[in-house]
Amino acid sequence: MRKDKLVTGSIYHVFNRSIANFKIFKDELCYWRIINVIRYYQREKPATKFSDFIKTMNSHENNSYIDIPCFRSQNLVDIVAYCIMPTHIHLALKQLQDKGISIFVNNIFNSYTRYFNVRHKRRGPLWEGRFKNVLVKTDEQLIHLTRYIHLNPVTAYLIHKPEEWIFSSCNEYLRRIENENKICNYNYILDIEPNSYKKFMKDRISYQRELAKIKNLLLE
Repeated sequence: MRKDKLVTGSIYHVFNRSIANFKIFKDELCYWRIINVIRYYQREKPATKFSDFIKTMNSHENNSYIDIPCFRSQNLVDIVAYCIMPTHIHLALKQLQDKGISIFVNNIFNSYTRYFNVRHKRRGPLWEGRFKNVLVKTDEQLIHLTRYIHLNPVTAYLIHKPEEWIFSSCNEYLRRIENENKICNYNYILDIEPNSYKKFMKDRISYQRELAKIKNLLLE
């Protein structure tokens, strides 16, 4: 059991990584799978498992957003920001129902593990353990958290600019995503002006990369 109960109405930085830094998002199919799973399980009571739902689509897999049905149920969480990395995942979540974050996160991790193991003919756990969470106490902490999340691919030298990474919510913040494809709901919490936010991210790139180097040296 968790030491501190996740509180409904609060926002948390939720993250987890793969066992032994194993690359669990290997190609676009993997990235889009987890993104669509995130969208699907945000609701309280989906009609069926995502793996069964996807079989009803015209194609078994899809390299983009898929049409997710509008279930007659409430959201478990609001997704404020996210980033999918090759070995780990970052989410900023607002819990809307009691145990909402735990139900949501367990659903997406279990669903993706089943998919990955079937596709790659493997068995066993995929994630390092139970997800970690950190309470976000202020709006200032939240805006800095979103920047940290969106800069992860740049910090890892996967890309040069955060908007080049399409497997995060960065381009939602920069208003480059069609409304029907948006995952995040943050407008009632944060007042984001795209050009200012872009500069806000750019100003931190070098510093965040240096911090990552120091962290890696300390872990060696």
